[in-house]
Amino acid sequence: MYNKRALSRVKLILTKINFIENIVNNKSSIIKALEDEQNSRAAILMHLTSMAEQFDKLIQNGEIEILSYFKKEDIKGSYELRNFIAHDYEGVDLFIVENVIEQRLPIIKQSVLNILESE
Repeated sequence: MYNKRALSRVKLILTKINFIENIVNNKSSIIKALEDEQNSRAAILMHLTSMAEQFDKLIQNGEIEILSYFKKEDIKGSYELRNFIAHDYEGVDLFIVENVIEQRLPIIKQSVLNILESE
C-alpha cells in the first residue's frame, strides 16, 4: 500500500521512540534521563532530531497518505524541536523535551503502530 521508503522512515521513527523509551526506563524516569547530560540527554535529543528529519523527508517526498495518520501539531512540533536542538543545543528547554516524551511520543507511537497494522 505504501512505498517501501516511506514505510522505512516510519519504522525508523518507531525505532527512535523505542530507543528513547529504553533510555528513560534504564534511568527510571524522564527527569533522571535528561539530567544525565553526557549520555542519556544527548542520545534523547539526537533521537528526537532524527525523528523530525524522517517527518521532513516524508513531507518532501509528498507522502500525504502516510502523514495523514499523524496529528499536524506533532509533525510541526517535532520539526520545531529539532530546530531548537540544532540551533541552540545548550538552550533547549528540558521541560519541553520532558513534555514531548511524556505526552506526544505515545501519540506518535500509536500512529506509527496504526500505519504498520494497516499494511
